[in-house]
Amino acid sequence: MAYVARTDRPAEKAARYAEVEQEILAVLDGEPNLTARMATVASMLADAFDDYFWTGFYVVDPAKPTELVVGPYQGTLGCLRIPFGRGVCGAAAATGETQVVPDVHAFPGHIACDSRSASEIVVPVRDATGALIAVLDVDATIPAAFDAVDAEGLGRILGKVFAGA
Repeated sequence: MAYVARTDRPAEKAARYAEVEQEILAVLDGEPNLTARMATVASMLADAFDDYFWTGFYVVDPAKPTELVVGPYQGTLGCLRIPFGRGVCGAAAATGETQVVPDVHAFPGHIACDSRSASEIVVPVRDATGALIAVLDVDATIPAAFDAVDAEGLGRILGKVFAGA
């Protein structure tokens, strides 16, 4: 399916997430490859939200199951590896909980992959069995760019795309 970038998206954040969710699901319909699914989600989310500065996945490394390795993303150079429990991504991986960080500079142990990042949301990604396979990391250059609406919208999209929820 061909995808055309949109410039007429809803201004209201929840409506925008609902719209991009339907677009992502349509584009990925029938695509089984995990890398293709992650690359598509990162690309389409980055395109849909102006505040998204860095959008991508850190994947659980099968050879080192307590370490994340950079996966498909949109943005500047990302960190290559992140241990569970370190930084915002590592905290999401270790706890299994979405991390909404309004000020990354106030987050203990924040890893500054790009010094322009000011706020961040990281959402765990699970497969159909419930196993953690990755985290989705989204950074913004403005403080407090993310909230519960982002957490709910991203969580719903990731559940449908990767766990078949």
